[in-house]
Amino acid sequence: MSIKVSIIEDHSEFREGLVHLLNITPGFEVSGKFSALEPALEGMANSDIILLDIGLPGMSGVEGIPLIKEKFPSSKIIMVSVFDDDDHVFKAILAGADGYILKKTPPVKLLQSIEDAYEGGTPLTPTIAKKALAIFKKFVPNTSEESSLSYREIEVLNLITEGLENDEIAEQLFISIETVRNHIRHIYKKLHVHSKTQAVVKAIREGIV
Repeated sequence: MSIKVSIIEDHSEFREGLVHLLNITPGFEVSGKFSALEPALEGMANSDIILLDIGLPGMSGVEGIPLIKEKFPSSKIIMVSVFDDDDHVFKAILAGADGYILKKTPPVKLLQSIEDAYEGGTPLTPTIAKKALAIFKKFVPNTSEESSLSYREIEVLNLITEGLENDEIAEQLFISIETVRNHIRHIYKKLHVHSKTQAVVKAIREGIV
């Protein structure tokens, strides 16, 4: 079964590049492509993943996140943007984005990000992950609550906050990717969260990292 992806991007060349990449890659299917949010909200079919630009004509990508979530609650939204400043990252995550990657992300990494979001993760470009961590450390108070996470789970969580992806965590800790995924599932369960971003925020709030 293919992952159904909708694309909302006003730059036609970049949008068509994404369409071509997804169409030639087994396991992915383009279910819609739009140049602005307004027509997307009207004509978009239900998708597993929505690739959403921030700088759109009319309504911005960040403004559209809650509207998309309301209409397609099961869809995961990945922001694909040229902006990597704190303000855009912070607003997108607070609005409910499930991931945030930069347009310069290599195609293979972009496909991995889609798969990660589909599996319940929160794909963040490493530079974005570091910015998000710095932002949340600044704005979220540290209550230093005790955690039930194991030592290995805390190791994995620390590497997530540094922006490492599952394969990179596996390589650094000399474990399999499936073991990393198991640790992440346990982290989600113990922290009562559903994404990497939520896990990082709660870990900072409770003084785990």
